[in-house]
Amino acid sequence: MAQLLGFVLLSVLITGILLIPFIDFLYKMKFRRAKQKTVDMFNKPTPTFDKFNNWKAGTPFGGGILIIVVVSVLTLWAYGILSVPINPWEILAIMLTFIGFGALGFYDDLKKLVNGQGGFFGLRFRHKFIIQWLIALAVASILYFKLGYFYIFIKGFGLAHIGFLFIPFAAFVIVSFANAFNIADGLDGLASGLLLICLAAFLAITSNQLDQPLGIFIAVLMGSVGAFLYFNVYKARIWLGDVGALSLGAVLGIIGLLTGKIIALAFIGGVFIIEIASSLIQIIAKKFFHKKVFSVSPFHLLLMKKGWDEPKIVMRAWLLGFLFAILGLYIAFIK
Repeated sequence: MAQLLGFVLLSVLITGILLIPFIDFLYKMKFRRAKQKTVDMFNKPTPTFDKFNNWKAGTPFGGGILIIVVVSVLTLWAYGILSVPINPWEILAIMLTFIGFGALGFYDDLKKLVNGQGGFFGLRFRHKFIIQWLIALAVASILYFKLGYFYIFIKGFGLAHIGFLFIPFAAFVIVSFANAFNIADGLDGLASGLLLICLAAFLAITSNQLDQPLGIFIAVLMGSVGAFLYFNVYKARIWLGDVGALSLGAVLGIIGLLTGKIIALAFIGGVFIIEIASSLIQIIAKKFFHKKVFSVSPFHLLLMKKGWDEPKIVMRAWLLGFLFAILGLYIAFIK
């Protein structure tokens, strides 16, 4: 554990040193949110979101780029100097998820700048959603065919062997958390702070399982996200962008799958699930019943509309995330 904590500190130091010049670089490259009317995944206007967030115009996004680069390089370096006995297929599954979803998110960030309507930059949400599933299915196939994952562990019942169905199930977990994180990443510090809590919980789980390769990756990621959070809290100097939101959400899903703690993941990432569930309920209600369940969604936006201040929402979400993480750890460790 001491070694893993050392990697957390090293990652904090490296990311923290690089973040200030990286923020300046994003300003120079004009990776900044413009003040404009935004739309949702169905190209419908989102006036409530604009009302509470247009004052943030000019804040640079794309912080996920630095996190992906630092974590990938530092993790592979750590494996090399420690001569860690690793399964290359496990590392491939992690990196394919981490970088693959990051690349797709980077496309979305570029689209915000180019604002193109045709050609490559004209991909619709459903096309990007299909690409998410293709990446997730490729990762799930590695877990099934190369790493031998074909079961779900359920407390009280033991191992539930689901065979080939593990592939679509694992892909569903990865895609769900990628989009849940992206939805939650709507307030300064909300998603990154919650992720830090989730990673701390899974660092404890991997330490208990003596899974050194995964533990190193989580430790390095924790440090990088922690350094980023310093600059991301209200009023944020930098945002993750879709490159970071999709990547970090997907990688949280793969961490849960690799530890075999799917039920614990559902609780540890409970706030993310609340966020995506509120959006899904709203979408289904509007599409099939032509009425709204909530005045707005996701849940954090509903709280803002009710008059809650942004820092209050974020800090209380962190507290709820901490309680969910404790519950998830209890489920993970209970005999």
